[in-house]
Amino acid sequence: MTIQILADSACDLSQEDLTTFQIDSIPLTVQLKESNYEDGKTISAKTVYDAMRDGESPKTSQVSPSAFQTLFELYAKKNTPCLYLAFSSELSGTYQSAKIAEKEVKENYPNWELTIIDTKCASIGYGLVVIRAAELAKQGASMEEIKQVSNYHATHMEHIFTVDDLEYLYRGGRVSKSAAFVGTLLKIKPLLHVEDGKLIPLEKIRGSKKVWKRMLDIMEERGEDLKNQRIGISHGDVYETATQLAEMIREKFEVKDIKINMIGSSIGAHAGPGTIALFFLNDTYE
Repeated sequence: MTIQILADSACDLSQEDLTTFQIDSIPLTVQLKESNYEDGKTISAKTVYDAMRDGESPKTSQVSPSAFQTLFELYAKKNTPCLYLAFSSELSGTYQSAKIAEKEVKENYPNWELTIIDTKCASIGYGLVVIRAAELAKQGASMEEIKQVSNYHATHMEHIFTVDDLEYLYRGGRVSKSAAFVGTLLKIKPLLHVEDGKLIPLEKIRGSKKVWKRMLDIMEERGEDLKNQRIGISHGDVYETATQLAEMIREKFEVKDIKINMIGSSIGAHAGPGTIALFFLNDTYE
């Protein structure tokens, strides 16, 4: 029996991706102008970025246990085995909501097979883990094999990103007001990464061109078997910049497979327009 791969909207996969790889994704909630929307379903990332450029400060909330319960019961009733790969528990309570719902559903469907994995990943870094799991599921791999490969990809997924305006990180509590002001004044571009699921400042660089070069340097330092990987780039409504970075990566590392997606509303609401994020494995591709 084919295993159904589940994800949430923080994986930043497009509807085309979800359809192609037969992934079922549940949306986080985006709050904008006192109204609630479903990330990627009833509000687009573009709408959120435009609102932020106009001075709005959208907020987000995790997927609720009741929403997960509804999703899980859909598959439990059909006895379809499922693997839910979750957005990092260090950045959202969505994973915890899923665990609460799992307990409730298992009381009525004790024999239903559900595995939940905290990927400790975000955006397309998370999305790449989900896609690899979905590929294996379509090939008829066992739950144990998919779990093993998913955990491997999640553990070895590097997240390197920069934001266009420190003001958005200030609003999200990531930097102080003075740091945001000084950084913007001096055109300082912060480089950040994800470590054990948490957002961690990495370096401060002055000037955009130096940032792109440094991102590639870090990729060279940390990456492994880059030529044979699927590399991920996500962007905050700056597709042209993302494609330029992709071309630099192709030239430097002879990478053939680069996936470029827009950062969705749930993550974009905190990172802001202009964000560029780069994802790759620091170990051999499996």
